Amino acid sequence: MRRLIAIVALAPLLLVVSARVAGISSAAERPQPAGRNPSIIALMVCRSEAQHDIAEVLGVKAKVSDKTWVDHKYSCNYGYPTGSFKLSVKELSSWSQTLAYFHGLGAQLGDTQKLGNLGQGAFRTSGGDVVVRKDWKVLVVDVSGLPPHFGVPPTSATDVAFTVADVILGCWAGD
Repeated sequence: MRRLIAIVALAPLLLVVSARVAGISSAAERPQPAGRNPSIIALMVCRSEAQHDIAEVLGVKAKVSDKTWVDHKYSCNYGYPTGSFKLSVKELSSWSQTLAYFHGLGAQLGDTQKLGNLGQGAFRTSGGDVVVRKDWKVLVVDVSGLPPHFGVPPTSATDVAFTVADVILGCWAGD
C-alpha cells in the first residue's frame, strides 16, 4: 500500500520530467519578451549547429556573415558562390504584437500559401520566401538572393526556403 501511495504521490513529478524530456512545455512556461540582446533561440539561426544542419540538407556549405541585431530583429546572411539567403528572427513581447507583425508581413510580402506543420503558423510569400511564427518570434527565410535552383542536388529556391525553416524550427526546443 505504501508503494502505491508513493507512486501516486510521484506521478505529477514524473509527468513534468517526462514532458520536459519530450520537449513539451508546461502551461506555466511562457515565451520571454524581447530583450536588450537577442535570445539564445534567435542566435541559433546563425550559429555553427544550424550552419552544419543546413549544409547537410542543402549539400553546400555557406559562409555566414553580416550578423546584426536591430530593433529586436537578429539576422545573418548565408553566402554561397552562386547566391545567398538571409535568415532573420524578430523577437516580440506579446501574442498580440507577434500576430500583428506576422500578419503585417503577410500583407507586405504577399501571403500566397499557408504552410502546415511548420511552427504555430507559416506562409510562403509571393517571392518564394517562408515566414514562420513560433511563440513570440517570427522567422523569415528570404531566398531572393538564390538562383531559381540551388543545392546538391538542385532544388527550387522556394523548396530551399521551406527546408531551411524546417531545419531552424528543429533547433528551437523552446523559449
